[in-house]
Amino acid sequence: MTNQGVDKAMSLQLEVAMVEWAKLVGVVRGAPSAQVQETLGLLVDRWQSTLRIAGVIAEGHGLPDRACSAGYFRIIGSGERFPIFQDQGPGSVSCHIEGSGALTAAQAVQRDIAAGCDLVVLNKFGKLEAAGEGLRDAFNAAIEAHIPILTSVSPALDEPWTRFAGSLSAYLPADPQRIEEWWQAAKERASQ
Repeated sequence: MTNQGVDKAMSLQLEVAMVEWAKLVGVVRGAPSAQVQETLGLLVDRWQSTLRIAGVIAEGHGLPDRACSAGYFRIIGSGERFPIFQDQGPGSVSCHIEGSGALTAAQAVQRDIAAGCDLVVLNKFGKLEAAGEGLRDAFNAAIEAHIPILTSVSPALDEPWTRFAGSLSAYLPADPQRIEEWWQAAKERASQ
C-alpha cells in the first residue's frame, strides 16, 4: 500500500472513531461507582461556569452502619435534594431504594431540559431506570431534545441499557480528560 493509501485508510479510521466518540450519550465506566460519581461531580463543578447543565448528582446519606449506599439526588442547577433511600436503621442488611424521590428529581430535570441546557448529567442508569422508573423520563427527555447526556451504567445492567439507548452510547473511562474530549465531539455533533 502506498503512503497515500495508508494516509487515506488512517483518515477513514479516524473519521469513524470520531463519529463513534461523538455519540449523544457518554457512559462512564471501568472504575468503582464512587470514583465514577466523584468524576462526574468534578466535571460538573468545572463546567458549571461555562455550560448550562441539567441533571442530578448522587450524594451519600452519611448514615453509619447502613448496607445501602443510596442517599440523595442533588439537582445540579438548584441544589435541591431528593432522598432516594428508605432508612432501615443501623445494622440493616437490605437496601431499599425510594423511587418517589427519584421520580420527583426526574421531573425537576425535565423542567430544566425544557428551559434549555447544553448538557444533561444523570448520575447513572440503575435498577429503577431499567424498570422504566427513576430518572428514565429525564433520559428520554434529553434524548428526544437531542441534548448530550453524561451518565454511568453498571455492567450488571448492560442488557437493559443496550435495549434502551446502547446504540447512542460512547463508552468512556473515568478519566476527566477523555470525558472532556467526548464532550467536545458530542457538542459539535449535537449542534449540526
